Amino acid sequence: MESITGAKSRYHHGDLRNALIEAAVGLAVEGGPERVVLREAARSVGVSPTAAYRHFTGHGDLLEAVKIRGQQALADSMTEAVRVLPGLDDPGEEAVRRTEAIGRGYVRFAIEHPGLYRTAFCRTPSAEGSDFTGLDAPEDRPEFAAFVQLSDTLDTLVAAGRMRPENRPAAEVAAWSAVHGLSLLILDGPLARLPADQRDAVVERTLTTIVAGLTR
Repeated sequence: MESITGAKSRYHHGDLRNALIEAAVGLAVEGGPERVVLREAARSVGVSPTAAYRHFTGHGDLLEAVKIRGQQALADSMTEAVRVLPGLDDPGEEAVRRTEAIGRGYVRFAIEHPGLYRTAFCRTPSAEGSDFTGLDAPEDRPEFAAFVQLSDTLDTLVAAGRMRPENRPAAEVAAWSAVHGLSLLILDGPLARLPADQRDAVVERTLTTIVAGLTR
């Protein structure tokens, strides 16, 4: 995904709104949500703040757009982790491997793109009235793509006979909490100083433990 690179280019013609979002994504990659400033995004693409304000009402509006891009990139990382898996003849085992893989893609994204990861989960004024309630995320909204992917994967575990139906309700919250908490421990907590090989071993152990709990 090109926007993750943080590359900046001056705006010449075309879709200014998208160019500003791309510039702001680059700012988020560099320094997280605090780094996303509308005037700075405008400066990086070579337009005036006045031009930028024609497309965004203010900082919160731009930050929400970057947050959505971050969630899309997170979902893409999860999808890619599944895509590279070797095919298996056993649907149940394939469902287990897929569940572990999306968790791996989630944590990997956090480690490789901490600024954008933090932005993907920041609170914005416009998000206050748009969060989903219950456990049914709207499938047509890109900011919930990662959660929908997790939910679908757990449904696959049930369909493949590897997870008992009575264990399915709210299971995505338990799994999500575990991988998100692990990601934050690695980024900002006591696991931040782990050597890469030990960190990767902790990630794999956590994922196998999560899946073991889901499929017991």
